Amino acid sequence: MDAQHHMANLNSPITELYRVGKATSSLLKKLGLETVHDLLFYFPFRYEDFSSRVAIADLEDGSTVNVIGTIELIQNKKSPRRRMYLTEALVSDGTDTIKAIWFNQPFLTRTYKVGDQVSLAGRVSENYGSLALVAPVIEKVYSEDLIHTQGLIPNYHLTASLTQKQIRFLVKEIISLADQEPDWLPADIKKKLGLLDLGLALRQIHFPKNQAEITAAKQRLGFTELFLRQIKSQMIKSELKARRAIAIKFREADTKEFVASLPFKLTDAQRKAAWEILKDLEKPMPMSRLLEGDVGSGKTLVVILALLNVARNKKQALLMVPTEILARQHFNYITGLLAPYDLKIALLTHSHKDAAATQADIIIGTHALIQENIKFSDLALAVVDEQHRFGVSQRQKIIDFNSAQDQTPHFLSLTATPIPRSLALTIYGDLDLSVINQQPVGRLPVSTKIITENRRSDAYDFIRQQIKAGRQAFVICPLIDESDKLGAKSVKAEYAKLDKEIFPELKIGLLHGRLKNKEKERVMADFLAGQTQILVATSVVEVGIDVPNATLMLIEGAERFGLASLHQFRGRVGRSARQSYCFLFPSDEEIKNPKTIERLEALTKYQDGFSLAKVDLKLRGAGELYGTGQSGFPEFQIATLFDYDNIKKAQAEAKALVDDDPDLKKHPLLKQKLGEWENKVHLE
Repeated sequence: MDAQHHMANLNSPITELYRVGKATSSLLKKLGLETVHDLLFYFPFRYEDFSSRVAIADLEDGSTVNVIGTIELIQNKKSPRRRMYLTEALVSDGTDTIKAIWFNQPFLTRTYKVGDQVSLAGRVSENYGSLALVAPVIEKVYSEDLIHTQGLIPNYHLTASLTQKQIRFLVKEIISLADQEPDWLPADIKKKLGLLDLGLALRQIHFPKNQAEITAAKQRLGFTELFLRQIKSQMIKSELKARRAIAIKFREADTKEFVASLPFKLTDAQRKAAWEILKDLEKPMPMSRLLEGDVGSGKTLVVILALLNVARNKKQALLMVPTEILARQHFNYITGLLAPYDLKIALLTHSHKDAAATQADIIIGTHALIQENIKFSDLALAVVDEQHRFGVSQRQKIIDFNSAQDQTPHFLSLTATPIPRSLALTIYGDLDLSVINQQPVGRLPVSTKIITENRRSDAYDFIRQQIKAGRQAFVICPLIDESDKLGAKSVKAEYAKLDKEIFPELKIGLLHGRLKNKEKERVMADFLAGQTQILVATSVVEVGIDVPNATLMLIEGAERFGLASLHQFRGRVGRSARQSYCFLFPSDEEIKNPKTIERLEALTKYQDGFSLAKVDLKLRGAGELYGTGQSGFPEFQIATLFDYDNIKKAQAEAKALVDDDPDLKKHPLLKQKLGEWENKVHLE
């Protein structure tokens, strides 16, 4: 080891570590990993279990094992059938010999030589009548401490051409620094709840000896994420208690007239939610409410009733949504519905700056409005769509939106992520809850099917017919670029394949998170206008755009998404009176996994998000860590939103602490941490 290595601390750039070159560090940067601290907090999302070490003589087909032996032969061959290299090795442990096979890794023969003692880990499968290890992980046995092939092996989310081995090696290098991380969780809380110290939790999450260590580490790390959110909620709650809001009188005649003018009847659930909101608006204390409703349950209409009541009280109302296109769609829809009332309705986005907007009755804009220091003269209600993409700290800014500081707007937040009631109240500790759990009459369920590889071309034929008949299709992929995780579809590769090989006659659009905002908006607008017939996208489309003409949703690598996300994707189709379809394509290796199929089958059985949330909770189990992308809540890496006990504890502890120390004067470390956390969540 070189001398500088001993000097590393939490803020050291990764580039100072042993064996990190320019190429690797730019790949790590793509994952947001620039310092030692970032690496420590880059948690594995699952573990391979190689804890059963088996003698070669006892190997059984289909088992996942660790084998230790000596290389007796290793060589590269050209494979005649597929244009690729095969590397074959014979490994013997004294009880028997087994063959190991790798594809396209000819460099292995440079690293490993006859006589080397190696540890192999992977799946045993039949190969031309005898057992073999196909594409196992391999490492030389040079110490007791093998981090790639023995015990529970951490797996991290990767980006193009980074390997698990590289990340594991780097984390191993710096794991001893875990104890330098200041532990800001008050000691009495740790003691009372029996939670690990932060340093120990970090060591165990990366290199656990057994399942119990993973559980204990997750409990501590998950608790702290929930705890920070709860502290923030409790602080907002206590601040709101002292604030006044503009009381909005219920305009009964207007409301009845508007409801009667609609071409359909409101559901009972819509009526009940609207009533809870309108009653809150009548009070002089600021409303804090979360309106939770499944995809397509008609949340927008409930919101319009509130906007109308505010505008008829000669006060201002604001609706904020995640994307510019959605803002424009809402603007057109609301302007149409409220035309008879002679109200000033304004659109306010990056590309559409309306100077008079801050004087309008109803303002519709994007979340980005928070960044601009906009002040309203008479804002009585702020509505935010998709709460979970909108941090608690941004909420703080809304509190101060009025130029008259003594008036706090009523706040209504919307989400289509179905969360059980008990849970919503704890995640959003400062919000009351209204739920719309009914679908409007006349919605056809989306026909959902799991498509195996051998039925793929039939599915493509079906899509071709539908598009010829004038419909449009979404195709969702889990990744942007080709990754080294074999079998995961990337959106760029899929786009090229559909464009060149499968539907050369159709116009296809491409959408992913690395495009500039203007580009994204343009791709969406083309699809909306019917200029492209298929839109290939990553999960950026999860949060809405309404394309009534789209009736087909294909999801590649479907097992890589949580049920809630899959349900959101499916909600992008079936928005008109036409029959719509959702096809789930699991990747090849996952079709054989009964757990995966059981999870995906839930989508074919249930159309409503609440039932799916329950299934998800049951099937996920505690063993899986979901990466940031999975939970949909950017600040949660570990704390699943289903860990109800932990959430309740976090809420109780946060409340007690804030009641006792409202400005966190007695807890300087915690206060500093909260500030960092807000910035991080805010940036995302």
